[in-house]
Amino acid sequence: MEAFLVSTGVVALSEIGDKTQLLALMLAARFRRPWPVLGGILAATLANHALAGLVGTWLRSLLTPEVLRWIVAASFFAVAIWALRPDRLDDDAPPPTSRLGVFGVTAASFFLAEMGDKTQIATAVLAAKYSSLPAVVAGTTLGMLLADAPVVFIGNLSAAKLPLKAIRLAAAVMFVALGIYTLLAAGA
Repeated sequence: MEAFLVSTGVVALSEIGDKTQLLALMLAARFRRPWPVLGGILAATLANHALAGLVGTWLRSLLTPEVLRWIVAASFFAVAIWALRPDRLDDDAPPPTSRLGVFGVTAASFFLAEMGDKTQIATAVLAAKYSSLPAVVAGTTLGMLLADAPVVFIGNLSAAKLPLKAIRLAAAVMFVALGIYTLLAAGA
């Protein structure tokens, strides 16, 4: 349960102001069909975070617990720094068009945008830390949806009023706390 709850909270906070949240806003504004957009986000996130989780699980099996602990802690600290930097979409990027429909365009663009993103890296790190891959992937996917669903349904009104700087700072603090916890928990 801890893996699920921590994964949900970490990704929900990390996603606020992230480029994939901005992509969700753009897709919602362009297509004005929230359910296929959310379905595409769900499908893309499940696939992307399952891959990231498998990488994290593989690393856990490959490395000694001591080395893994330091790598996981360092990764949490690096993502904390990364969380402080606001993301934005390229202003000159063309809007997505495809014969795939709203769901397909959303799933494909969201999957690609999530590659190398801080929430994908966080998923790999969480999967390396916790032994329950399904709990981590379910938690990170729920966290993604908790952050992106309001943007899809409410759109620009809510996004403009969110205190993004404070949310990024809270996410960074959470990652630092997880890094410290990772280092101290092994000694307990």
